[in-house]
Amino acid sequence: MGNPKAFLEIHRQEAGYRPIHDRIHDFGEVEQTLNTRERKLQASRCMDCGVPFCHWACPLGNKAPEWNDALYKGDWELAYRLITSTNPFPEFTGRICPALCEKACVLNRFNHEPTTNREDECAIIEAAFREGFIQPHTDIVRNGKKVAVIGAGPAGLAAANDLNLMGYSVTVFEKNEAAGGLLRYGIPNFKLNKAIIDRRIALLEAEGIAFRYGTAIALEDLGNLGNPRISYDAYVIATGTPTARDLKAPGRELKGIHFALELLSQQNRVLAGIEFSKDERITAKGKDVLVIGGGDTGSDCIGTAHRQGCKSVTQIEIMPKPVEGPEDPQNPWPNWPRTLKTTSSHEEGCTRRWNINTLEFIGENGKLTGVKVQEIDWKPNPEGGRPIMVEKGKPEIIKAELVLLAMGFLKPEHPEYPQNVFVCGDSANGASLVVRAMASGKQTALRVNEFLKVKR
Repeated sequence: MGNPKAFLEIHRQEAGYRPIHDRIHDFGEVEQTLNTRERKLQASRCMDCGVPFCHWACPLGNKAPEWNDALYKGDWELAYRLITSTNPFPEFTGRICPALCEKACVLNRFNHEPTTNREDECAIIEAAFREGFIQPHTDIVRNGKKVAVIGAGPAGLAAANDLNLMGYSVTVFEKNEAAGGLLRYGIPNFKLNKAIIDRRIALLEAEGIAFRYGTAIALEDLGNLGNPRISYDAYVIATGTPTARDLKAPGRELKGIHFALELLSQQNRVLAGIEFSKDERITAKGKDVLVIGGGDTGSDCIGTAHRQGCKSVTQIEIMPKPVEGPEDPQNPWPNWPRTLKTTSSHEEGCTRRWNINTLEFIGENGKLTGVKVQEIDWKPNPEGGRPIMVEKGKPEIIKAELVLLAMGFLKPEHPEYPQNVFVCGDSANGASLVVRAMASGKQTALRVNEFLKVKR
């Protein structure tokens, strides 16, 4: 702890976003960066607590006090070594992680100005790439065992990375045309430029990991040693949660209703140079857009709709409005507060409503024109359990030519697999955070290693 008084003398300073009038016209990353001096000052604010709740809150167990201290002292290489001792891909979490560590920071407890851990880790990893601290491991001693990883999302990549460094020959099978999973096909470029993913994949390939794109593996075939394409000593399933939650309201068949990822993945593919026909193209240009679902995926739809040139955006959520302000009485510090979140996309313009139930999709000539909704309320269930939804007010129609369903994803169900098959990430636990997926991938790599060591 180089400056024990920094947290008293220096206020939290966030890099902030590009101006709205500028950023809504392109898909470039919206978040800005601080200069080196300001970044080191922010790192100096870390209190090096005796009980580091940031470390406790992080699914990866990141050692924020250690690498913040190294960053403050200007030892960027040491900071890089420390952060990558627990986090395989700080360039991802440094951009899109909600930073559970910051909400658990002691500074957040008493003045709501936690250390800027997320921005600090992004600065560290970008400096490491820029300064050449990151070089491929070319001295890995192979142990003769082969592992197949099915799915190239954050969980699969984390598992593949660790297993490869342990000496296993790793092949990653991915059904899509490129690696990244939701990092590539779910998160918009304005939050995560896909060149960042490509840079990491190139490094993993240089270290010996083989990627097989456009290759879907039927999970029921795992363990079929008669198929040379999938004959491996162990298999890691990291296929995520591919099934989105649907809304079976009358009129669901109308043209203009799409799952959120249909829009987001297509837009990212368009930016990658893939062409779609006019009939295939999903666009918000000139349309009134309704996003159903109040989470991060819905927020990403809002930002995408603005960049496509929408006329208006409304976001509705069936649950009550979260508590406003920095504190959540139901989840006190150091737990994650379920408070109202306003994203950069919300700042760009959006009507937000809560306690709204969707009754019916309305259209003309097979095309969507509006959505009938009704305000509801939630009453305590006298028998306990889930609250009871009750009607409140009269039904109304929200004008919309495009509806995006962003209501989450269904947890996959898996059959019983052979002992050498392991499931990780969202595929095992249901939809969650990228940082949790990466932590699950790393834990699964340890399980695979222990299993194969036993079998030797």
